[in-house]
Amino acid sequence: MVNPKELPIYEIEQALKQRLTAGNRLIVTAPTGSGKSTQVPQILLDHGLLGDGQVVILQPRRLATRMLAARVAQERRGKLGDEVGYQIRFDNISSGETRIKFETEGILLRQMLSQPDLKGVSAIIFDEFHERHLYGDITLARALQIQETIRPDLKLIVMSATLAVEELGIYLKPCSLLTSDGRAYPVDIQYLPKPVDFDRTPVWEAAAEAFAQYGRCEGDVLVFMPGAYEISRTVQALQNLPEAQGCTILPLHGELSARDQDAAVASCNRRKIVVATNVAETSLTIDGIRLVLDGGLARVARFDPYRGINTLLIERISQASSDQRAGRAGRTAPGRCIRLWAEREQSTRPLQEVPEIKRLDLAEVVLTLKASGVNDVRTFRWLEPPEPRALERAEMLLRDLGALDENAGTITELGRRMLSFPVHPRYSRMLLAAHEYGCVRSVALIAALTQGRNLLVRRTGKDVSEDRDNLLGDDIESDFFLLMRAWSYADKNGYNVDRCRRLGIHAQSARQVGPLFEYFLKIAGEQGLNVQSNQFSNESIQKCVLVGFSDHVAHRLDSGTLRCMMVHGRKGVLARESVVQKEALLVAAEVHEIENSGGDLNVLLTLATAVKEEWLRELFPGDFSERLQAVYDSAAKRVYALKQIVFRDLPLESRRSDSPPKDEAAALLAEEVIKGSLTLKLWDHAVEQWIMRVNCLSRWCPDLQVPAISEEARRLMIQQVCLGSISYKDIKEKSVWPVVKEWLSPAQLPLVDKYVPERINLPNDRKARVTYVADASPYVSVRIQDLYDVRETPRIAMGRIPLVVHILGPNQRPVQVTQDLSGFWKEHYPRIKQEMQRKYPKHEWR
Repeated sequence: MVNPKELPIYEIEQALKQRLTAGNRLIVTAPTGSGKSTQVPQILLDHGLLGDGQVVILQPRRLATRMLAARVAQERRGKLGDEVGYQIRFDNISSGETRIKFETEGILLRQMLSQPDLKGVSAIIFDEFHERHLYGDITLARALQIQETIRPDLKLIVMSATLAVEELGIYLKPCSLLTSDGRAYPVDIQYLPKPVDFDRTPVWEAAAEAFAQYGRCEGDVLVFMPGAYEISRTVQALQNLPEAQGCTILPLHGELSARDQDAAVASCNRRKIVVATNVAETSLTIDGIRLVLDGGLARVARFDPYRGINTLLIERISQASSDQRAGRAGRTAPGRCIRLWAEREQSTRPLQEVPEIKRLDLAEVVLTLKASGVNDVRTFRWLEPPEPRALERAEMLLRDLGALDENAGTITELGRRMLSFPVHPRYSRMLLAAHEYGCVRSVALIAALTQGRNLLVRRTGKDVSEDRDNLLGDDIESDFFLLMRAWSYADKNGYNVDRCRRLGIHAQSARQVGPLFEYFLKIAGEQGLNVQSNQFSNESIQKCVLVGFSDHVAHRLDSGTLRCMMVHGRKGVLARESVVQKEALLVAAEVHEIENSGGDLNVLLTLATAVKEEWLRELFPGDFSERLQAVYDSAAKRVYALKQIVFRDLPLESRRSDSPPKDEAAALLAEEVIKGSLTLKLWDHAVEQWIMRVNCLSRWCPDLQVPAISEEARRLMIQQVCLGSISYKDIKEKSVWPVVKEWLSPAQLPLVDKYVPERINLPNDRKARVTYVADASPYVSVRIQDLYDVRETPRIAMGRIPLVVHILGPNQRPVQVTQDLSGFWKEHYPRIKQEMQRKYPKHEWR
């Protein structure tokens, strides 16, 4: 291990002390591996900059929080939890003696609710701030408010290796900036000669091939993969390589036990290959890494506020993230980074990751802000404001849960009680409802089961499935019941790996549920909930789930498939492993858009619970309505009525009748006419020409104030023609002229015939039809003999528009097309006359 005092960050030790003595806001930029995460807190303590208080260091990830605290405690030769401690959700290893405390960002935000003045906290360090985690942004904004109002002595330090300093400096103004250049060794970055098609060659196979080609260099290896599944496949692929024989291959991700995580970071007697998620990208430093193999991918969580759907998709990392990863190879000696993509692709990657404030569910944050007195979250001091629709969706959910007042949008007493539980508002609302139904223990277990990795293996063999059914039962009311029984089985069997594996249970995940379960029960008891009662039915638990997820109610579209229609007009597919496949009405605790093996996206409904319509009526009586909806039957070419019973906007029952709403029926028939699948026989060329004439008159003579007929007006006319009809038989020969001419007033109708006539009079008592064309001049087609006495070009529209004249020969074909009839007679007629006389001697020629 490197001597901490030799780390590059100590180059700015004195400057850091001076800046924080003179002011209380500081930005520190320093390269990855410079020691800022572990040494800056110690510098503050050792130089007396904390007084009697403590420094809180905020980390984006739980794994880094725990491991950094352990590293600093080791460096100071103390026990973790004494002078140096940490706190993450559900785990607090600290005491009254703790002076250096590492925390995840959401922990401090909740502390600000109970202790608005942050008594005992002298400084807050926002580490790895470039990652722009949701709670980091919010906590920084709240810390600034506290500093500017009641705690001007509070020191705020924002640190990162890659940071948009200019934008942040404006936000924190006034503040100082310190930069440590560090002493990173050069890293040779290489790309593959051509891109890898990950649809054909999985990323773990590409990484194994790259190691076989480049892995002979000295030093340890760090391989970046997007998630736990890809890591396990990469470990397997590397273990089968001759080039990796003799190496210790270790995974590193957040779902591992603390012991396994520590093993990946610790020193090793043999050459080590660590396969990690982006948790190893920042904060954590793994000594001895000389080669980085970067898959260039990461699993990115997003929330679509328009559909209310969570997505967890594999995406390409940004250029900044790829630079961070490469830097891990140059910590202790010159290194190399092999990027598993072509060099030309690098410039097409985004410069930075999208901040979480722009892509995650904001419900818990909004509730926390409301509790701290921020009634209008739109005017909050955002570093970068979220999408308005995301805030609307969060507030709508919180109103549905009863956490916000329906009208004022302020937090309710129920909402304040919900904040006592460090879980999403949905689960805290379920816990409070469970008190009324006497099933707090069961719902606390459900909440604990949903906080980590899925307890059950999704894809199991036939033998495993049969054993699981035999031992765990086959309840069909809820997927949660299966999870609860699986955990109970694992707990009673001491989390025995072999026994759990036989039923497809993750033993380690099951082991992590127990402490959470007890933690939730402890908080529930402190909040006055009855945690002892066990007098309840399955129905009670199902109703609690419904209370928390009423906006995820889904109705099966048919019994032959797993397709569902959901509240808010969404569609999804029930997971194949769900136990509620025979139920028509259900609620899904998880709605995810996921990518399948073929690259297609599916909206998958998981953790489903069967519900009944009478429960919806009992719990949400104001959300039911009846709706009469018109539906077009393309086979019968007619419109029917569907009388529907609707929960919010989700139809639960439908009955068909022959009396649809008139306006809706007309609109549906009109739509089919416009698409061309139905034809109005009397809407002919003459009608289209009249519409064209009206539009021409409106354009050429605006002083007459004749309104044009737009496409929308045409649609309304067709609807009016269809009004009172329900089938094609009713409309196909229906009169259209009365409706079309109603567009103009009685005073305007004569203006059409006067100024844009259907025909014009010729001197020989003949008439010529005028053809009106969109985006072109109107024209007439006239035999040359009928024009002998017409010396000037005819004009219409108050003489403003000259007609184009198609002059026809005896064969009815144009011999000339002109808008200058006078010039035609002078310049062209003599020649045309000679030709025509020879061909047609019997015709009159002047």
